Amino acid sequence: MEIQVVDNNVEKAIRVLKRKLQQEGLFREMKQRKFYEKPSVKRKRKEKEAQRRLRKKMRLMRTD
Repeated sequence: MEIQVVDNNVEKAIRVLKRKLQQEGLFREMKQRKFYEKPSVKRKRKEKEAQRRLRKKMRLMRTD
């Protein structure tokens, strides 16, 4: 990942970097990897996330 610093504005570049990392889910992944997650717990979490994505998709389809 590459962020360009324009006019020596490092603070703005850091904000852009943080936003991109947040959108990619890096912070969430780091939090999850901090401790070991049993395979059964991981499977349940992934199923729950998939259901949440599906509900969100259905909700967006209804509003169109």
